[in-house]
Amino acid sequence: MEVVKNKAEILRRLKGGLIVSCQSEPPEPLAKPHILVAMAKAALMGGAVGIRANLPQNIRAMLKALDVPVIGIYKKVYQNSEVFITPTLRELKALLCTGVPIIAMDATDRQRPYGQNLEDLVAYARANSSALLMADISAVEEGLRASELGFDLIGTTLAGYTEYTKKSFKPEEPDFKLIAELSQSLKGRTPVIAEGRIWFPEQAIKSLKLGAFAVVVGTAITRPWAITQRFVKALKKSLV
Repeated sequence: MEVVKNKAEILRRLKGGLIVSCQSEPPEPLAKPHILVAMAKAALMGGAVGIRANLPQNIRAMLKALDVPVIGIYKKVYQNSEVFITPTLRELKALLCTGVPIIAMDATDRQRPYGQNLEDLVAYARANSSALLMADISAVEEGLRASELGFDLIGTTLAGYTEYTKKSFKPEEPDFKLIAELSQSLKGRTPVIAEGRIWFPEQAIKSLKLGAFAVVVGTAITRPWAITQRFVKALKKSLV
């Protein structure tokens, strides 16, 4: 399939739509490229406008089979750092080699592995590709800084997942305050993507009404084990 690379065209196709995150990691039984591609195709049948995927091998399979914008990430855990979404130059280079049109990376204030910094990763990506860059943030200040660094998109992906935002909102819903404040502060200069803890269509709708450019939903659609777990927990709780 033809890979969408033009920035204006990518933004046009994503605006107001649902991006589905198709991720699975061992020991999950769905953690195979061909299965994740099938999952992505099913999401597109339902009307998704884009896909978010993890790991180069899965991203390559997506790009070969799909004709929608793909957001690529590379999760890698390092000792002595909480940053794991495209944390270092090594993971960034691997993503650039796939040709993925959008690359997302952790843009929180947390320390990166080996003392690497966000500014250097952005500079490298700009000098070596035309890929759009998406900043995964957890707080308003991080989003504003990412906009100043020149990110093309800002996602609320990590709200509630950093130590300093864990208790900032209800655990079973998106950080609506962050979505609203960031959207209002940026005033369209950098599109805000609502992502994280979106379980219901009503939450996605509210995110758009608060100013989000588009919405990413993952677990609630593409992780059967987590969906099943929610039901099981609810049933057990009802019996207590």
